[in-house]
Parts: sequence; structure tokens; C-alpha cells
Amino acid sequence: MTKGMRYFNRASRRLVGARWGYRLSGRSPDFLKHAAWVGGHSDWVHKFEGRFAGEDAILMCNGPSLNHVPFDRLANLHVIGLNKVHLLLERQKLDLAFHVAVNPLVIEQAMNDFELLDCPSFLSMAAVSALDRVNTSCNLLSCSTETFGPYFSTNFLDRPIHEGWTVTFVALQLAYLMGFQRIFIVGMDHSFHSHGKANERQFLDQPDLNHFDPRYFSGNNWHLPDLEGSEIAYRLAKFVWERSGREIIDATVNGKCDIFQKMDQEEAFRICKSR
Repeated sequence: MTKGMRYFNRASRRLVGARWGYRLSGRSPDFLKHAAWVGGHSDWVHKFEGRFAGEDAILMCNGPSLNHVPFDRLANLHVIGLNKVHLLLERQKLDLAFHVAVNPLVIEQAMNDFELLDCPSFLSMAAVSALDRVNTSCNLLSCSTETFGPYFSTNFLDRPIHEGWTVTFVALQLAYLMGFQRIFIVGMDHSFHSHGKANERQFLDQPDLNHFDPRYFSGNNWHLPDLEGSEIAYRLAKFVWERSGREIIDATVNGKCDIFQKMDQEEAFRICKSR
């Protein structure tokens, strides 16, 4: 092999590696898992890409302020549910557009409930695989939790989507892929009663004060929030959405996140376009 060819091959590897965000040395587990996902679990991408182009949606996070949402106002709107939203559905009828969960503890604790939802559910492939449930009817996501992120994926086939230390970031990437023009966020309190390091695993031996239902993580393990990491991801999502002429609007009652444009909840429901 000539010197020129060796240089060309090294340069090619660097270019391909930059696109994927990984070294193609065979030592990157995320790269290998993503390749397996593309080959076996990515058919849903083309089915949902651009499906809701130009439409609006309500992104329903799981903070205590969710209990202040007038759910009757959501009847004719696209609603995106996160994590253990099924606990809310036990007392409130909602027609969800889709559902998202990526945290392995959440999926372990509620996998059976997710499979019973009357809407498409998108779950982390790694978390589902750990439960030996890859044949689930849910749509599987190729996700990355690497610390070199976050990055915002507009093409899910190129590389794993980054979780951004919050399922909300994953949902915003999915909503972007699906073509939504505006997202109105509710229930994103961005405030937690917790003591410990970000992402630390703890057992909650009391009623859950951090979510809309006291049963949410009570008697279970959970990962402490990473608010700093989440804010970095939110700023990135805001940049990508606004650069594309789209909007993310925070209509959470008394929410503590200051990243997105704020709007009164009643006004948000008034201008959110119906399905």
C-alpha cells in the first residue's frame, strides 16, 4: 500500500468516525448496538418521520404541577406522554399520540404497563433487552448515554440518539423527527426534593413528592435528576428547533426551568392547534 493510500484510509476513517460520533475500532459498544438496531428494529423511523408535519402537540412531563392541568382541554390535541404516565391514565382518560421512556429503572418497573398503552410507545432498546423483551410490540430506540454528548439527532439512523439526562430531551428529538411545528410543555417542574449526586441510584422509602402521583417511585429505586445536564440538552433542543423555524414553549405552572419561552397554560391550550 502506498503512503498516499494509507493517508486516504486514515482520513476516511476519521470522517466516518466523526459522522457516527464513535471510533470505528470495534471497541465501541454503542456503535455495535446501533448497527444491530438499524438492521433489526429501525423500520418504524420511516413510518413516523414527518407524520405530524406542521402540527402542534402537548408534551406532558411528570412533575407535581401536572395535577393542575385541566385535562378536558386536551381532548382534541396531540398529547405526548412520558415515563409512568399510565398512572395518570388510571384516573384520567387521555388519547395519547405516543409515549416515551428510556430510563432502565422506569422501564423495568413499568414494562407491562407500557405494552398495554393504546398508543405507540418508544422505549430504549438497551433497557428492554436487559429484560429479554426485544420482541415487544413497542418501538425500540437506539440510545446513548455517553458523557461526550449531548447532541440532537435529526436523523436517527446515523447514530444513537443521546438521552440528554432526561426523557424530555428524547421526546423532543422524536417530536422533531415526526415533524411537529410547536411543542407546548406542561408538568416540567424542574425542581426536585432529593439529596445526593446527579444520576445516583437511590431507593425511595416514602411517598414520591417529585411526581404527579405519590406512588410513582415509592418503594422503588430511582435515579436522582441531573438538572445541569438536562439544561445543557434543553438549550441544544431549543437551538435546533428554533433554527428550523419551530418552537418549544414551556407552559408549566410555576416551572423552574428558564430555557424555553414561557407561556400561560390557558393561553397555550387556546392557541395549540387541534388534531
